[in-house]
Amino acid sequence: MTYKGFKGYMPIVGHIAENGLVVGDEFREGNETPGTRSLAFIKHCARQLPKGKRIVSVRSDSAAYQADIINYCEQKGVQFARGADLDEAVLQAIREIPDGDWKPYQNGNSAEPVHSMNKTAQAFRLVVMRRPYQGSLFGQQDLSVKYTVIATNGMESAEEVLKWYKQRGECSENRIKELKIGFSMERMPCGQYEANAVFFRIGVLAYGLFPLCILNTLATSWHQHQVHNVRWRLYQIAGKIVTPGGTCVSRSQKRSLPTLH
Repeated sequence: MTYKGFKGYMPIVGHIAENGLVVGDEFREGNETPGTRSLAFIKHCARQLPKGKRIVSVRSDSAAYQADIINYCEQKGVQFARGADLDEAVLQAIREIPDGDWKPYQNGNSAEPVHSMNKTAQAFRLVVMRRPYQGSLFGQQDLSVKYTVIATNGMESAEEVLKWYKQRGECSENRIKELKIGFSMERMPCGQYEANAVFFRIGVLAYGLFPLCILNTLATSWHQHQVHNVRWRLYQIAGKIVTPGGTCVSRSQKRSLPTLH
């Protein structure tokens, strides 16, 4: 069951942060945990890259907080930042942070204890962000706090690690939203897993072709537009294609459209 109360699937998608292209996807049954085969998926994404290119950093949520993934990144020289589970070992590491090690950060504090898991070959940093819960509107004191923990092997400051990790929102979460809503992947067409997997793969291919078209044919001012904006501003405008001087140009009575290379 999804958090909205209906049955759903659990696909996983990997994006290239710099251009938004999908480098790997896997359609999964809804009862598979998000962390299932995470290392195999990261390796699949690495194999999908063009010859001569490699993954230099991996950013993910706590589903990838696994010892084998941390060991793989260390062996390959890949920088990682991933959400850490608030298990007893992590909570104990937080409790052992001296009061003087907490530094002000935004509306809370941050600290950087060193941590390891039972099966990790090397220790790594935990960047811990501590924030108080929002106080009551009626004056009652709420002394509880909320922790956000990032596991990383990066050498940057805690502030830089947190800033880079939060870019998942734009580089991954918003792109998943675009895939679901912009390319109609919110609902699958039937109840057959195999057929829905094919449908999802077609949606991912369409999603991948969209930024390739935008990046290679339209002006820079169009590169941040979502698909529904491009549909409204370009696809749904009546016009004609002309070829003055050997160039291919789309013209419309409403507005001047970009040159198509």
